[in-house]
Order: sequence, then structure tokens, then C-alpha cells
Amino acid sequence: MTSTDASWRRHDLVQDADRGLWLPARYRHDWALFADWCAAVDRPPIPASPDTLALFLGEHPAADATQRRRLSAINAVHTDHGYPAPGRTETVRRHLDATRAQRLDRLGCLLVQRAVELPTTGWPSGLFGRRDALLLVLAATGMTFVDITRLRRRDLRLDGNTLVATTRAGERVRLVPYPETGGNPAATIYRRWAEIQTFLDQYPGTHLLRHHLTEPTEIITDPLDAEQARQPLLCPIDRWGHLPHAQPMTPQSVSTLVRAHLSGRVPARRALPVPSKDDTDTCLEPEIDLDPGYYDRGIAARRRNHETLEDLTDVFDELEARADALLEDLMGVLEEL
Repeated sequence: MTSTDASWRRHDLVQDADRGLWLPARYRHDWALFADWCAAVDRPPIPASPDTLALFLGEHPAADATQRRRLSAINAVHTDHGYPAPGRTETVRRHLDATRAQRLDRLGCLLVQRAVELPTTGWPSGLFGRRDALLLVLAATGMTFVDITRLRRRDLRLDGNTLVATTRAGERVRLVPYPETGGNPAATIYRRWAEIQTFLDQYPGTHLLRHHLTEPTEIITDPLDAEQARQPLLCPIDRWGHLPHAQPMTPQSVSTLVRAHLSGRVPARRALPVPSKDDTDTCLEPEIDLDPGYYDRGIAARRRNHETLEDLTDVFDELEARADALLEDLMGVLEEL
């Protein structure tokens, strides 16, 4: 950078002396408004969480252009100082675009309705139904497909009957109960899928899981250990019901499933037969008592065979010599033709 460029850069920046921040002069007033509000509500202005920014925009209504300018200022200060921009989240976007928010709300209601209708028992339909239901509920929040695939088991928790999801960027999405009834299908759907993952923690494999989905039993949930907490929340399932704990779904597969459920073109899950718990695939071999002379007779038989077959080498040599002689005679006949 030349001295001229450096001089221009210094003139273009102003300092937030209270926080030791340098920011573009054009963002000075918008940043000061946000920083003063954060000080009043005892929240850090940097790094600011998406929830803090959404609350700020809600308490300072203004024209869309003004809100976008404020958002640009806050995002710019964060990125200039090495922090993620808090304004690039769904919560903030809804505050800035009321039409988009209404459209997503209608779509969200439809996705939740589809999720509630999915099967929760049966093999493997209940397994697919429980996973896809949670997937649809998360998509109903407006969360991106990439964010959904990045969720880990530790990123979802229940606060009473409210489901709270935390994205990789730190955005907290709350799915609250219905005010009229107090019910929350999102919480119920999450519990059903968490039950599957807890069952697999205790009994890996699908043999017992398919019995659990045809005849559900009570599962005692223990706190997640470090390895379980890092496991993907949603994982792929093959047609036989096998699901790898450590492999997350891809954004493309999530997008395909959401669109399929919305259009009603979800692949049919053929019900597989579940054998009774009393059935066993283990065959019991009958006990055989061998007489004392069994091994002696076997050794004697092998000795006799060895003596009988000892002359076979000479026989094979003789056959090979005859074959060579016949081949020479044949070649001589062909040369005379």
C-alpha cells in the first residue's frame, strides 16, 4: 500500500474509542445507534448474535432501505474485525422482508402438516417417517439446507415444550407451542427421532430396532457423551433401514426430500417382514458321538490310498509319451500332403 493509499484509508475510517474499533465513516451513525442500544440492554455489540441483531431491528422500526443500511453497517464492522456477519441469517431476513416472511410462514405450516402425517411405526416406514418429519420441521423454520445438514445432535434441545435449534453460525431458532392448545408437534417429532438415536446408542444395528418400531418400548435417555454429541443430527438411510451415525445427509438429498414431500411424490417405502423375537436363525447341530477307532481307521485309509496311487506318476508319464508320439505322426502326415 502506498503512502497516498494509507492516508486515504485513515481519512475514510473513524474510531469507536469505547471499543477500540475502526470503521468506515459512512457507517458511523448506524453503528453508534446499534452500539448504544447494546450497552443499554447489556449485550455485546461485537460479536453480536443474530438474536441480538433481530431484536435491535424489531425495536427500531424504519423503512426497508434504512434497515438494510443499518444491517450493512453492522455486518461490515463484524467482517472487518474477523467476526461472522450476524445479519446473514433467516431471523434477520424475515425482519427485513415482510412479504418473504409471510410466504415462508405459509410454506412452514404446510411442511409441519406433512411432517405430522408421516408414519412413526412400522419397518422401515417408521424409521424414514421419523427422520423425514424432523427434516421437514427444520425446513419449516426457513433454515437453509446446508445449515440443516450441519446440525449435530447437541444442537437441538428441549426447553420445556419449546424446541431450540442452534445453527453453526450461532443463530437460535425456537419452535414454540401453539398458544391455543399448548401442543408443539415439533417437540414431539424431535423426541421420536432422538429416541431412535438413543436406541441405537444402546443397541447398535437394525435387528432390534425393527422390533422397537413395530412394538415400541420405553427408552431411558441418558445425557449425550462427547462422541454422541458430535454425531450428525440427520443421516442417510438405505432401503434396508441401515443408517451410519457418523455420515450426515447432503444438502442435495435434503432439498430433494423436501420437494418430494411438498409435491406428494415421496418414494413408497415397501414394508419388510419382521420375524418374531422368538425366531432364531441359529441352527443347532445334532451331537455326534465318535467311536474310539474313528481316527485309527481314517489314518489307515489314507495310508492305503497313498500306496495305491503311488504308481500314478509312471502312468501319467507313459500317457504323455504316447501323446507326443501321436502328435509327431500327425505332423508328418500333414507335411506329406
